[in-house]
Amino acid sequence: MKAVVKTNFSFPKQKSLYVGKVRDVYNIDDKYMAMVVSDRISAFDVVLPKGIPYKGQVLNQIAAKFLDATADIVPNWKLATPDPMVTVGLKCEGFRVEMIVRGYLAGSAWREYKAGARTLCGVPLPEGMVENQKFPTPILTPTTKADEGHDENISRDEIISKGLVSKEDYEQLEKYALALFQRGSEIAASKGLILVDTKYEFGKRDGKIYLIDEIHTPDSSRYFYADGYEERLAKGEHQRQLSKEFVREWLMANGFQGKEGQQVPEMTDEIVNSITDRYIELFEHITGEKFQKADDCSDITGRIEKNVSAYLNTL
Repeated sequence: MKAVVKTNFSFPKQKSLYVGKVRDVYNIDDKYMAMVVSDRISAFDVVLPKGIPYKGQVLNQIAAKFLDATADIVPNWKLATPDPMVTVGLKCEGFRVEMIVRGYLAGSAWREYKAGARTLCGVPLPEGMVENQKFPTPILTPTTKADEGHDENISRDEIISKGLVSKEDYEQLEKYALALFQRGSEIAASKGLILVDTKYEFGKRDGKIYLIDEIHTPDSSRYFYADGYEERLAKGEHQRQLSKEFVREWLMANGFQGKEGQQVPEMTDEIVNSITDRYIELFEHITGEKFQKADDCSDITGRIEKNVSAYLNTL
């Protein structure tokens, strides 16, 4: 199995290339974007030294399914998925904030709560909650969108007062984010899962707001298995998770948290293959469908270039 960790295509009418931690985003004629979801994997803001075969396909296809399943709520950037690892869509001007929706007290929110915080991004939190407990209603905890380094928590009032997003647009983003989370929660419940928290990114094009980037993937979201949730909560036990948390746990167990001087543990073939297997398991649980490995894996970049170029020539 081969992993795609670097791309450098020359697509028709290509203007520029932006390389993110996982995605390579090609600007096509300042009108469209071809987003190649690579097999790179990051944790603790570090891109790990080996790629994970089929991870890009898993993430791209989950995001495409959820973009289609929520298009009645908010327009989104997707036009087509001409290759299993690529989505082509409208180029939008991204808002400088990410909308994080939390249905449960987990992750960084729990760590802050445990340390004594009773407001998060300006949102008051009830007293007496325990880890992984459901909020009375989902809360919005936005972050700034950092070009480098870590995103920072920010409140609704700060976003509007700093002019990062206009009041009118921000109110619309709130409505869209909560409606998307509601739909995502319903779909997850139908698969025996709980959508715990997730992030959404939005952009604007010709004065209209669009949902952009990925949605409800295991890289952008946290899922619990619904079966046994209440019993584990009552006993104070860890929940069974469906996210890439298992990668972070493996790194931490081997002494790596992205801190200066720490070495990424050796990624043996056994480790890499086990991560591939977990991502495929994530796909099948989240979508309820059997994962079909893409054909023609002997020359994946050649396949991508051919498929995407053929589609772009139709625009």
